[in-house]
Amino acid sequence: MDDTKEPLDAADNPVSTEPIVYRLYRRRFLGLIGLVLLNVITAMSWPWFGPISNNVVDEFGFTLDEVNWLGNIVALVYLPTALGVPILVSRYGIRRSCDIAAVALLISAWLRYAGTAKSLSTRHSYVLVILGQLFAAIAQPIYQVVGPKYSETWFNLKGRTTATMIVAISNPIGGAVGQLISPLVGDTRQSILVLGILSTAVTPFIFLVGSVPPTPPTYAGSKASPPLKSLVYAMLGLKTSEDAHMTLRERLDFVIVVLVFGSLAGGKPNRANSFAILTAQIMEPVGYTSDQSGFLGACLLLTGIVTAIITAPLFDRVFTHHLALTSKILVPIVGVAWLSLIWAVKPHNLGGLFAIMTIIGVCSVTMLPVGLELGCELTRNANASSAILWFACNLLAVVFVLVEGALRAPPDANPTLNMHRALIFDGAVIMTCAASILLLHGRQVRKERDEEKLQGLQNA
Repeated sequence: MDDTKEPLDAADNPVSTEPIVYRLYRRRFLGLIGLVLLNVITAMSWPWFGPISNNVVDEFGFTLDEVNWLGNIVALVYLPTALGVPILVSRYGIRRSCDIAAVALLISAWLRYAGTAKSLSTRHSYVLVILGQLFAAIAQPIYQVVGPKYSETWFNLKGRTTATMIVAISNPIGGAVGQLISPLVGDTRQSILVLGILSTAVTPFIFLVGSVPPTPPTYAGSKASPPLKSLVYAMLGLKTSEDAHMTLRERLDFVIVVLVFGSLAGGKPNRANSFAILTAQIMEPVGYTSDQSGFLGACLLLTGIVTAIITAPLFDRVFTHHLALTSKILVPIVGVAWLSLIWAVKPHNLGGLFAIMTIIGVCSVTMLPVGLELGCELTRNANASSAILWFACNLLAVVFVLVEGALRAPPDANPTLNMHRALIFDGAVIMTCAASILLLHGRQVRKERDEEKLQGLQNA
């Protein structure tokens, strides 16, 4: 145990008749490490087959459309699973929910590898591989959605945002690493085997993740996880518990946060696992190489990760009451940057494109933990708010991919197959959503309650 030890009124802990204390436990960092590693590995399944798609076609006899569906199935199954995570955590707790995800991850790993047996027909092989991807799609949202709840349960006011940030960025990191590794580890069968070995090797880290500490770190951390329906009732203005009740202003604010988070994260940063491919489709028709396109995608991700690591502790300790103000500054900048790509994607403008990717990465990835924490502050429901935000993010990611593909220019266009109309769509939608952030009030009610409880106990 370390850090704060503040007395907690026994009224908030009916099991005990004596005052207890708010406490932090060093084991919280072990659980955080476990969640990060599990997030990284589960995120690899979605983009794993993209870089080796042609090899998969040659070795297994699948069509390219069938290979694409090995990634699409993850996106589609993610959506209902994400909404089910709050129900799972409310009923079984963080640890048991993560155990379920670990079992799904193991099943996915070896179903995929079973599909590589040379004795199988093409159809039987494909069935096993796509079933493996389906189970991977069950594991991924569980580890991603529980991040803010784990932060709330194990960390105090000086560490919650940092912990949320670390878990949030581990998923796009895993997607990027998966794209890098899959073509480098031998033929297709060896590549799938390596993914199975990684998935199996990371599973024991689940034992590092605890459900709840013996003593909570804050007042919010002492509360049980409300179910998803509690937030739905609150958003509809229906009767619910006092802690779950949301004012009209809070409901409007949460709608704005969902809209902005979904459009910005769904627009590109959360699709880091497919960003290299999308960047190539946008950049190569105007004369850039595949390497240059890949470097642009890497620039966005790496600058964003570095900035998020630097800024998250500042939001915990310096700008702790200014999440909404930060959003009002950074989100419009991101919107303008995406809008500028309409004119910036042209030949011989590599320096300008790197500058824009840097701006988007710095502002967008920084906003991931800020958006997740604002959702928790407005709803006092870390599980359900996180589930809805990631649901919106992935739903809009699918929408963006489909619309961008439909807006691609025909082969006889100049330049051929250019994505100019897709860039107009991106810029218009993202800029419109970004402008709504100026209406955000963003009162941090959860933090206020935690501070009031802590101050009252200190005075007592």
